[in-house]
Amino acid sequence: MGKIDDLDLKILSELAKDAGISIPKLSKKINVNASVVYSRIKRLVKRGLIKKFTIVINDEALGFSVRALTGINMDSKLRDNVLNELFKVPEVREVAEVTGRFDVLVTMNARSLEEMHQLISEKIGRVEGVQKTETFIEMRKTAREILYPSSISK
Repeated sequence: MGKIDDLDLKILSELAKDAGISIPKLSKKINVNASVVYSRIKRLVKRGLIKKFTIVINDEALGFSVRALTGINMDSKLRDNVLNELFKVPEVREVAEVTGRFDVLVTMNARSLEEMHQLISEKIGRVEGVQKTETFIEMRKTAREILYPSSISK
């Protein structure tokens, strides 16, 4: 697949901070010719190192101020049904099959604690195959910037 060099890592780090940055602005920021930056980005996309360019939506500004992770234990015979039904719930953001004490971790957003309670008890809890849930309400979240060590080889 070829080697990833420090320039690729700089580009990836800057795009992880702001995928909407223009190529001229990015090239000025990392002090590399814009045509080089453009061709590197194109190559990173082609090689699959950049899956897509996206935005991060401010859920709180839209009124979704309660975020929760719900661990779910399910009947393994009904796995497909549980996963399909979870994705039909609009408040569900992510579903991850995991190891450990839960079978699935679900990330959800709601407008209030009452709405979250209704979501878990009325929608999630009633999905055929869901045996048990345990919910963790996010009190505060601190995220760190993505830092890639230099000289990664692929």
